[in-house]
Amino acid sequence: LGTDFGIWDDVAAYFGTDYRLLRYDLRGHGLSDAPPAPYSIADHVGDLAALLDAREIKGAIIVGLSVGGMVAQGLAARRPELARMLVLCDTAHKIGSPEMWNARIEAVRKSGLASIADAVIDRWFGEEFRKRYPEDLVGYRNMLMRTPEEGYVGTCMALRDADMTATASSLTQQTLCLVGTEDKATPPDLVKSLSALIPNSIFKTLSDTAHLPCVERPRIYAARLEAFIRRNWSA
Repeated sequence: LGTDFGIWDDVAAYFGTDYRLLRYDLRGHGLSDAPPAPYSIADHVGDLAALLDAREIKGAIIVGLSVGGMVAQGLAARRPELARMLVLCDTAHKIGSPEMWNARIEAVRKSGLASIADAVIDRWFGEEFRKRYPEDLVGYRNMLMRTPEEGYVGTCMALRDADMTATASSLTQQTLCLVGTEDKATPPDLVKSLSALIPNSIFKTLSDTAHLPCVERPRIYAARLEAFIRRNWSA
């Protein structure tokens, strides 16, 4: 929410040419169109399914972070032939409360993304990263600020209305649930509860990392992904 696929640059570089990688911007984010709100998780799932169909991709390893993790769950349930394995990062079966999301939507509608930007950056990154890379924080704040308002609000509505509890329990794919120990948006206990719902799931943490491990510790994060993929490839 509020990012573009550039947050995956270092992870993509780690995998190099050993894998076929497909990254995209959610509707309302980055270079994708931003239709009028509201959106639903089902809308986001339909977008991803259509993209995979257009590229003739089946049996992919679907990696989803935060709202992307909910989209991944929805895709795996609706179109299981498209998803061979799942990596669900810093996400959950239900994130936040309707009251929290409505307050955020109201703040953005009234005062723009600038009114919430500092609080969002604080949730995205751990204390060590914020101290060591202040220039990077400026760039990520700009990325957030340039997200279309309709895209941000629409996806807030999708998160507000989404409850993937039944969906998670129905998944059959081998799944890695991974979370940063300093994540304030989807804390470790919440991600662990998601892992407990998914039959073929393992739960792991990344130390000294907050909500965006693909930015804070990309090599460690990517190595965890690759180990999981190699371990389960022939399963």
